Amino acid sequence: MTDDMTIRIDSEQYVLRRDGDGLQVGRQNGTDVAWLNTVDLALLPAPAREAVERGDTSDEALLTALRGITQAEVERGG
Repeated sequence: MTDDMTIRIDSEQYVLRRDGDGLQVGRQNGTDVAWLNTVDLALLPAPAREAVERGDTSDEALLTALRGITQAEVERGG
């Protein structure tokens, strides 16, 4: 994955960006992106990592992993 990917989770739109061994997750607000977190790719389940590599934003494993990441951010108060 070389470019940003846009992915919709429920009613929110997010942006994913590869950052070395991590995956940056940001919430899109109009033309701006508020970067929430960078997650070590090794922490994601293998099917979610494979979806990132393919750029497949419709993959259920990736969507599930990102729901967990965004929920953790909400619970932290981000």
